[in-house]
Amino acid sequence: MKFKSLLLSLLPLVGSVYSQVAAPYVDSGNGFVFDGVTDPVHSVTYGIVLPQASTSTEFIGEFVAPNEAQWIGLALGGAMIGNLLLVAWPNGNKIVSSPRYATGYTLPAAYAGPTITQLPSSSVNSTHWKFVFRCQNCTAWNGGSIDPSGTGVFAWAFSNVAVDDPSDPNSSFAEHTDFGFFGINFPDAQSSNYQNYLAGNAGTPPPTSVPSGPSSTTTTTGPTATATPFDYIVVGAGPGGLVTADRLSEAGKKVLLLERGGPSTAETGGTYDATWAKSANLTKFDVPGLFETLFTDTNPFWWCKDTNFFAGCLLGGGTSVNGALYWYPNSRDFSTASGWPSSWSNHQPFTDKLKQRLPSTDHPSADGQRYLEQSATVVQQLLSGQGYSQITINDNPDSKDHVFGFSAFDFLNGQRAGPVATYFETALARKNFVYKDNVLVTQVIRNGSTILGVRTNDNTLGPDGIVPLNPNGRVILSGGSFGTPRILFQSGIGPTDMLQTVQSNAQAAANLPPQSEWIDLPVGQSVSDNPSINLVFTHPSIDAYDNWADVWSNPRPADAQQYLQSRSGVLAGASPKLNFWRAYGGSDGITRYAQGTVRPGAASVNTSVAYNASEIFTITLYLSNGIQSRGRIGVDAALNAKALVNPWLTNSVDKTVLLQALHDVTSTMKNVPGLTMITPDNTMTLEQYVAAYDPATMCSNHWVGAAKMGTSSSTAVVDENAKVFNTDNLFIVDASIIPSLPIGNPQGVLMSAAEQAVSRILALAGGP
Repeated sequence: MKFKSLLLSLLPLVGSVYSQVAAPYVDSGNGFVFDGVTDPVHSVTYGIVLPQASTSTEFIGEFVAPNEAQWIGLALGGAMIGNLLLVAWPNGNKIVSSPRYATGYTLPAAYAGPTITQLPSSSVNSTHWKFVFRCQNCTAWNGGSIDPSGTGVFAWAFSNVAVDDPSDPNSSFAEHTDFGFFGINFPDAQSSNYQNYLAGNAGTPPPTSVPSGPSSTTTTTGPTATATPFDYIVVGAGPGGLVTADRLSEAGKKVLLLERGGPSTAETGGTYDATWAKSANLTKFDVPGLFETLFTDTNPFWWCKDTNFFAGCLLGGGTSVNGALYWYPNSRDFSTASGWPSSWSNHQPFTDKLKQRLPSTDHPSADGQRYLEQSATVVQQLLSGQGYSQITINDNPDSKDHVFGFSAFDFLNGQRAGPVATYFETALARKNFVYKDNVLVTQVIRNGSTILGVRTNDNTLGPDGIVPLNPNGRVILSGGSFGTPRILFQSGIGPTDMLQTVQSNAQAAANLPPQSEWIDLPVGQSVSDNPSINLVFTHPSIDAYDNWADVWSNPRPADAQQYLQSRSGVLAGASPKLNFWRAYGGSDGITRYAQGTVRPGAASVNTSVAYNASEIFTITLYLSNGIQSRGRIGVDAALNAKALVNPWLTNSVDKTVLLQALHDVTSTMKNVPGLTMITPDNTMTLEQYVAAYDPATMCSNHWVGAAKMGTSSSTAVVDENAKVFNTDNLFIVDASIIPSLPIGNPQGVLMSAAEQAVSRILALAGGP
């Protein structure tokens, strides 16, 4: 099932998205009518006006920015790379500008050809700077152009960090601190007054009235629509949101699902195909074997740009960009020992509903065979000497001690599936379900404890971008462990210090509820994530598969052909090949579980010994359920989500157990002829290796607990029905409600929890 908007179908660069559409406005200072947008986060206006001559190679542009904007950029295409980029910044009472061009994620170089002339109505004052300019020879560039008769997508860049030398047009500068996109219909931007504008006068006013022009308080752009109310508004199309929205619409409710990112798989309108897979219309997100390239691509538009951890901002969220390891929950995962309310202990009916919709497989190739399994064979030998036994993991979900088995995934028929290919597909077919992507929700609108709707950056959904609820309607946040807390903070819900941080942000403070209505809850507190340590080995039997380096641009021809013909072979599976678990009793009386994941290749090698790069493989060892280390998630002054306190190995017993697990895994290496550990090598002990391990690379991105479920508002954010404490109709269904780490990767636990949560929400009295 395919869907895409007109502008998306016309994008010159795959993967580019927009969240706003240009509309006419009048600059009250010079009377010029521009077509443009005002970014709702930073209140920067970007405008353009073209002559009516179709052969013209120029336009007049405008940036109006608050003084916090140290530099502004506008790329005349849907990406910063491969498009003409116009950058400008204030220098005292003057404005400096420069045409640039980037060929990769490096400093954009000066670009010869375009001529930028500042027009007299440019200005700098105590609060804003305005750059009005003529851009000649600017409608075509290396690799792209503007079609005055068609549509396009512009990308904007914002930075609150000054350039290195503001007086120099060719100055270097750091990467932008934010960016976005907007669509434009170029005929709408053409004006018969163009020559008058060049002469400095407004010419003949337009025949119809237009908005009075941008200001620092403008929050949305584009035509305003009459708002349509909904029974349920679900914010975030990750696994929690997709399961929830599907079940709500299945129950006959009028549901709006909002996703801040764009499409992912080809069936959802995604177009980011590898060259070799274009004939089959398969995107990077469709082909399991392209998983490793998600972290090395030069155009990683799918990662959220407002957090410093890997978080998926696209349809499917993390399930569209992860390795798709998929474990059915076990009884401990939903136990009171793991922090769940006792009423949640019977997870099986909901896990069964999940399994019916989305079964797992440990042989994802469509021909039923397993491929590239040499690393699994070697590690089986290693573990068999340690008392492990082999099982089919998801046939025995409660067996998680001294067991190993082939990795299980939620792939279907050799392609990525997950909730996008199942829950989303059925929801999309219902008339009572509406899906909108590229829509950022900044806060819930509330009157005390009652939620009235949500505020978005898209005013085509309602005045000022506000989407209302029907009477007795409900909002469900599914924005993930970083996205949901940020929405709560901007809605006046969370610890006082975080709400004060929002209050100090001029744009966000304008919409923050009054302090008398703040709701103090431990949002972002007591979060956990698996600490993970990579051990890298070599063995002569291993095929490291060129460390997955060429599967995007130049895969092995026979493997590519096999996959395209039958969705079988190496590329039908992701890199993980084997998983194992072992339970450890800690000195504090708490049982902790170690999980291992085995894959050919390595993210990095640090060794002093010679080795054969074609024979490397990795064992990643995680510490999971039972872990006591905790951290904290919050926002900074720019409202970027971040870890305020890192959650890895803050507890001494956690570190002791992890080291014991590492020693145990390597204890039988001598029993496997030809096996050599090269990271760490024989010049470093495991203790030294862990002590020197970069915490940033210890992160597993399995964050849970940022809005955890519990029985008291002093220690939890949502109650056993997933309702936010001290609110009437606000709920959360995503990984943030999980109180502590499950035994395996949390994807399966999260979707089972979503099944149970949405059933409870529907059963609550007083709903729509």
